[in-house]
Amino acid sequence: MHDLSTTRTARAQDPKAASKARWGKVFAELAPILGLIILAVAFVAVGSARGVNMAYSIETVINQSVIIIVIATGAIFIFAMGSFDISLGASTLVAAMTGGLVFNATGSIWLLLLACVATAVTTSLISATLAAVFNLPVFVTTVAMLSVLGAVAVALVQTTGGAQIKIASSFAREHDTLEMKLLVAGLFVALCIFLFNFTRLGRTEKLIGGNPITARLTGMSMKKTAIIAFAIAGLAVGLGAFLTILRTPTLTTQSAADIGMNILVAMVFGGMPIAGGARSRIYAALIGGLSMALLTQTLTTLLSTTAAGSGIAQIVRAVLFLAVVWFATAGYRGKVLPR
Repeated sequence: MHDLSTTRTARAQDPKAASKARWGKVFAELAPILGLIILAVAFVAVGSARGVNMAYSIETVINQSVIIIVIATGAIFIFAMGSFDISLGASTLVAAMTGGLVFNATGSIWLLLLACVATAVTTSLISATLAAVFNLPVFVTTVAMLSVLGAVAVALVQTTGGAQIKIASSFAREHDTLEMKLLVAGLFVALCIFLFNFTRLGRTEKLIGGNPITARLTGMSMKKTAIIAFAIAGLAVGLGAFLTILRTPTLTTQSAADIGMNILVAMVFGGMPIAGGARSRIYAALIGGLSMALLTQTLTTLLSTTAAGSGIAQIVRAVLFLAVVWFATAGYRGKVLPR
């Protein structure tokens, strides 16, 4: 059996194998963008064939994708380290409920935004701190936080004496605009791109995700990096909660229930490796969020006359999710794992 060095030497001596590997890598890098283009073409083609209002459909795509893009962009800082947070949806709900209660009491949009961000960052840092202090896997602490946040959401709803928290309808009419959503998303995504691609933080997270032992031996503080990553993710959740209130000013314990899973699917669609590491890309959230929204809207238009349209759309998304994961990991089968 040839060892790893022998295999690499053989490939280096075989120009065809080297060229094939190089083009395979290029295609894997471009696949998410190509998928987004294909979905965009399908969206326009199906919408035109069915005679739908394309301006309204595009606005729907933006509304569906902007919250996922914002939260997923922040979550990439966690996932790049090889960690996993399943409490993002519950954290978004609690932050939105807290912001809604603050707004109902004060009528200030700035205090609403501050309450959303402060609540989300606090819950996120609690997860990171528990993992650091007790030396537990982050996944374990986020599972515990998922249960705690669910109970907190129920308690917050009960403070209103009903089954929902309703924000003044005038607030939504005044601030629920595409300009507001794009401004919030654009500024945050630009900040994350800078932090992830042009500062030491992004390089450190990729190294930790790729090889945590090497990162520790080089003197990198894994706990400090994790806390910073969770703080950024908390900021993203807070902004996502603010945008959730703009879109849905009536909150129940079921609001934002599917955000956590949608974030994971969006990042995978965008080309984010599940294990994190050097192949992590900050733009995966943007590409994946838009791809999911285009796919959902296209399937909704295509299956609008079918009684089981919603179920079929879910099946199609699940199949595509498995296909993307299979394709993304195909190059690593039978080889040493990237981390």
